[in-house]
Amino acid sequence: MKNSNEQFIKQQAALKPNELKKTVDDTVFTFESTEQVEQLTTIVGQQRARSVMNFGLHVNRPGYNLYVSGIVGTGKTSFVTSVVNDFPATDVKLFDWCYVNNFEDAYKPNVLKLPVGVGKKLKKSMDTLVHDLKIDIPNAFTEENHQKNRGSIIRKYKEKIENIYKKTDQTAKDYGFLLKQSGSTIVTIPMGVDGLPMDEETFNSLDEEQLQTIEKNSTSIQEIILEATKAIHSFEQELKKSLTAFDHQTALIAINFHIDELKKSYTDCPEVIHYIKAVRQDLVENFHIFLPTEEKKEEKPLGVIFKDDQQAFKKYTINIVVDNSETKTKPVIVADNPTFYNLIGKVEYENRMGIMSTDFTKIKPGYLHEANGGYLIIQAKDIFSKSQAWEGLKRALLTHKLQIENIGEHTSIIATASVNPDPIPLDVKIIIIGNMEIYQLLYNHDEDFRKLFKIRVDFDVEMKYNKDNITGLVSFIHTHCRKYGLRHFDRTAVAKLIEYSSRLAGHQNKLSTRFNLQVELIYEADAWASMMGDDLVTAKHIEKAIQEKIYRSNLYEEKIQASIDEGSILIDTTGEKIGQVNGLAVYDLGQYHFGKPTRITATTFMGRKGFVNIERESQMSGNIHNKGVYILGGYLGQKFAQKYPLVLTAHIAFEQSYGGVDGDSASSTELYAILSSLSEIPIDQGLAVTGSVNQNGEIQPIGGVNEKIEGFYNVCKSKGLTGTQGVLIPHQNVQNLMLRDEVIDAVRAGQFHIYKVRTIEEGIEILTGVAAGQPDQDGTYEKETVYGKVAEKLKLFMELAKEQEK
Repeated sequence: MKNSNEQFIKQQAALKPNELKKTVDDTVFTFESTEQVEQLTTIVGQQRARSVMNFGLHVNRPGYNLYVSGIVGTGKTSFVTSVVNDFPATDVKLFDWCYVNNFEDAYKPNVLKLPVGVGKKLKKSMDTLVHDLKIDIPNAFTEENHQKNRGSIIRKYKEKIENIYKKTDQTAKDYGFLLKQSGSTIVTIPMGVDGLPMDEETFNSLDEEQLQTIEKNSTSIQEIILEATKAIHSFEQELKKSLTAFDHQTALIAINFHIDELKKSYTDCPEVIHYIKAVRQDLVENFHIFLPTEEKKEEKPLGVIFKDDQQAFKKYTINIVVDNSETKTKPVIVADNPTFYNLIGKVEYENRMGIMSTDFTKIKPGYLHEANGGYLIIQAKDIFSKSQAWEGLKRALLTHKLQIENIGEHTSIIATASVNPDPIPLDVKIIIIGNMEIYQLLYNHDEDFRKLFKIRVDFDVEMKYNKDNITGLVSFIHTHCRKYGLRHFDRTAVAKLIEYSSRLAGHQNKLSTRFNLQVELIYEADAWASMMGDDLVTAKHIEKAIQEKIYRSNLYEEKIQASIDEGSILIDTTGEKIGQVNGLAVYDLGQYHFGKPTRITATTFMGRKGFVNIERESQMSGNIHNKGVYILGGYLGQKFAQKYPLVLTAHIAFEQSYGGVDGDSASSTELYAILSSLSEIPIDQGLAVTGSVNQNGEIQPIGGVNEKIEGFYNVCKSKGLTGTQGVLIPHQNVQNLMLRDEVIDAVRAGQFHIYKVRTIEEGIEILTGVAAGQPDQDGTYEKETVYGKVAEKLKLFMELAKEQEK
């Protein structure tokens, strides 16, 4: 029979309107609009994250890189950038890094570690040096004194050579021969009596003795000519050496003057002095490249094809890969596209006449070069989607140096010629921003990650509802409006936004740190204020923005509601049914969540199969839901099987469920259905239930409580509010209530009710209007209670089973 205290029980469990939402009184604000508040100077909330990150930034030891974890939209990137930029840089040690030509091996460029600002200065100095030498060396070679001295050296050796020619010619005549140049050889011709070459007729008329004499003399003169030729060649080599030495000396004077002047500017920089000495030696050996020659003029068309007339002088340029001359604090670099080459740097190539060539000037820096001495911020989703990028970053951090390499060489069958530049020492703190799933995956499966990222900064999705955080949120609105040229918010709009933040947090005493969702509302409220022609954003614009945001996303929700209205989906909101309860589920559509009721039924009969989860048997049930069903057996066994065994088979089903079921938030609902079926006491169909249960019958909190309540309210409203409808929720979830004003107004008007329950006993009494019942000293329940009827049915099943066994 119905419990005479039914109304009293419901009154005790019913929540008052002021318990259904944390309402913000806008009159507590001292400002009229956010234009009057201070600008935001720090990140709102996240005290734990700030503390951990400050510690991580202070630890300047290998392996203390940071991984910042949290869900999307909590402002992790803005927070990290802000904290790093504000971090006091007391030990800034920055350098300029330059690559220069290795004059001993051009394929192994040297790196220069220079004080800040020296790289740019050295590049300018070397450009000036080359420019000056292009003028001074040719001028030195065209000076009159140089030409006179050079001519004197040439004349000296020419006289020696001419004397040899004259002496050899006279000797030949003494032997009766004339000498004639024929190409590169000297030909001897017998001489006649008149001093002229002997004609053929005369030569043929000579006797044998005369011919032998000519032959003999010819051999002798050939030997003399050979010696003379050797002497002439020796003089020519001496002339060449003398001219080369003279030219070197001429060039050396010009080179030394400029080199000595250059050294004066870098006396306190040993690396530069060492490089300048190498440059001087190469200039002395290759000074001729500064001289215009006929050969160069002939090659000019080829130079035009190459489009690089200055190729010969490139080896004297300075390739500045990192210029910190304008950097005042530690560099903070955000890696927008962290590919392998963008991180580590690369060597570029150019196509010259179909041949791919490169040199030290084609070395390009990566993010790690730019961040060296400071911080590099990387998004986890970006670096782990790029081939070899993570491996390259780890290698650099483990070896503490930046070695530019061509990753194509690791996979290519054919080796390609490239430069192999000196590595650069690496001192950088890496900050990776990602989610907890990626962190756990790396921590468990990548041992290097554990060595390299010892600090984890956890981002919370909520913050305390207190004055400081509310003030910070108001300043956040002001700063955003000012930064992006939005309309300012009046205090009513601020109050609504704070309520919206609590709704996002799902807690009356919390505010959400998912600022991306709050920023969306700020933008959209500003847009509605613009469309309505208002100068300030007010509460009505916030409410309109929320409504329209829901409208854009709730098409699927409306389709389900239409199916309920037309009877395609069976949901009762009036009357009573045995073994049938309205459960509540949340549908997740990504950016939009909504709740809708689902009919849960239970049938019970004699048998030994225990609890049969139809969803599980049809492979449409998740592990958590299966666990919840198993718990029901523990509860019934504890309550009713202390003296005799359970001889029960119970079938539980989510009616018209075709997409699978998971979670245990319906376990209490399922238990209510079973108790109703066993006791044969009907359940009020105007009530819906959510909450999980443990084996002791205690109701446990669940998620999505606001969406679930609002979902059932919408169904009841569509079918017609009766004043007896409502929802049973776990008592722990009261603090999570941030319901829509429409639902609260319905509760205030007595058209809808929300009950908090602590135990299954409390819940079954509200659902059936019948007392649950308490066992006496023998463990027996009163017959007219729910549990008394359940015990009676279970005892009947046991007795029938015994009779069948007999």
